[in-house]
Amino acid sequence: MKKFDRERVLLAVAGPVIALAVAFVLSAIVLIASGKSPVEPFALMFEQAAFSDIQVLIVNQASMYYIAALAVAIGFRMNLFNIGVDGQYQLAAMMAAVVGAHLDLPAVLQIPLLILTALFTGAFWSGVAGVLKVTRGVSEVVATIMLNAIATSVIAYLWLPDVFGVKVGNNNTTGEMHASGWVPGIDLGAAGEIYGLVVLAVLLGIGYWVVLNRTRFGFDLRASGASESAAAASGVDPRRMVLTAMLISGGIAGLAGLPILLGDTHTYSLNFPTGIGFLGIGIALLGRNSPVGIAFAALLWAWLDKASPELDFHGYDKEIAVIMQGLIVLSVVVSYEAVREWGLRRQQRRVGAELAAGHVLGADNNTTKEVAGR
Repeated sequence: MKKFDRERVLLAVAGPVIALAVAFVLSAIVLIASGKSPVEPFALMFEQAAFSDIQVLIVNQASMYYIAALAVAIGFRMNLFNIGVDGQYQLAAMMAAVVGAHLDLPAVLQIPLLILTALFTGAFWSGVAGVLKVTRGVSEVVATIMLNAIATSVIAYLWLPDVFGVKVGNNNTTGEMHASGWVPGIDLGAAGEIYGLVVLAVLLGIGYWVVLNRTRFGFDLRASGASESAAAASGVDPRRMVLTAMLISGGIAGLAGLPILLGDTHTYSLNFPTGIGFLGIGIALLGRNSPVGIAFAALLWAWLDKASPELDFHGYDKEIAVIMQGLIVLSVVVSYEAVREWGLRRQQRRVGAELAAGHVLGADNNTTKEVAGR
């Protein structure tokens, strides 16, 4: 491996490793300050990861985190901050559940229809923010935050009994979806069942890498995110790329709730998971927008979620996992900036050394020519 390639790998790995180390140390300090063991909680959570049923829960949860983080990462690649992933995936899950409860087609048609419903709902909702940005210059951060609030209100309206809502006790639901829209999972016996749409998360990760690294569109997307003026000079329309990136980001966000919707709950209710879109931001940051890095980060986040309940049985607050997730996000921001500055200084020193070497070589060549001329 060339020296430059080794440095790139080192820079890519250093940020997450430093962030995780700092987060663990700070979490331990919090535990010590509360008069508790700084080691036992982590040991307990590591023990949980060895149980097959917990592993199934981790994989299932990570599949949703992974899709949400990919949606965020696409925006980051374009230098856009799609903070509306949470509203996009919840509204998309609601619409897919409504369609699945009121339309009964053969499974070969029903499942693709539900996936497309979620995809286009998420794309439409993020597209509103994209249109506002390219036509009126409205920040996508402000627009998507407001759209999250609007999505919550739209969902509450759709839950009304005279619209699409079905009351089950005190719970608001969309009614159970027809079985033709259920996606069978991978049965692991006593360990449980892995969601069938975990495969969708894997395919999205592969597609994300291929599109960004092996297509002209991916190059234009990364170029526009790095410098709109440079991209425009090469013939790329920055406004079109902004709108396209927001549509794709929202479309993928709309798929984040499908693994559990089609694989487990089969209805959208008050018990449906929330906050996945916001967690996707931290996961995308920790994974450095890389499909492989995001996969490891999603598994880490899911492990913290699913292993932490065991802490309650040993006198520890399970919120230590939430504290650690927050510390990871803060550590990621600080460590990545530190690593970036370190890499920049190394690059500057290397360029300076190469220029100095070139100057000395040029001087030697001139001396040689003078001697030869004599």
